[in-house]
Amino acid sequence: MDTQTFVNELKASLEFFTRSTSCLTEKHAHFAPSPDVMTTCQQIAHVGQTIDWFMEGIVGEGFDMNFEEHLNDVRKVTTMAEARDWVNVSYAKAMGIASTSSIEDLAVPMPEDSPVFANTPKFVAFPSIVEHTAHHRGALTIYSRLLGLTPAMPYMEAPGEEPQAAVETDAKSKAKSM
Repeated sequence: MDTQTFVNELKASLEFFTRSTSCLTEKHAHFAPSPDVMTTCQQIAHVGQTIDWFMEGIVGEGFDMNFEEHLNDVRKVTTMAEARDWVNVSYAKAMGIASTSSIEDLAVPMPEDSPVFANTPKFVAFPSIVEHTAHHRGALTIYSRLLGLTPAMPYMEAPGEEPQAAVETDAKSKAKSM
């Protein structure tokens, strides 16, 4: 196992998420299937926020368990552009952490008193990001279907489909400046 494996998994996860949610545009930003759930753009923002949460948990100050505050931050996101930018920047930061860390550093177990991943190697955060993103990719597929849209197959471009431009953003340069 090496850290490039984590980078590759994160790249694929972002590609799948971007492709399967590409049918959701600004005009769908405020759609929510019921009043008590996040809107489309908030769901997307939550993906970025959770990536940041995982990274802060393993290489920063630890896991912030104030989920009410996290939800309030996500509720402030009102555009698809802002939400997608958050996701792209967060993925770029996570890929940067994975690519600049040694496998030995990432294999260090989380502290015993950590509320998440106690006594588990730090690298478990990377497949957890992939899993969490897939969960929300599925939820957003339901949102798309409820809107009468047909989401793209996440794992490959359909014949004649344009490559997903959202993956090719300047998120890496933005992540470096943060």
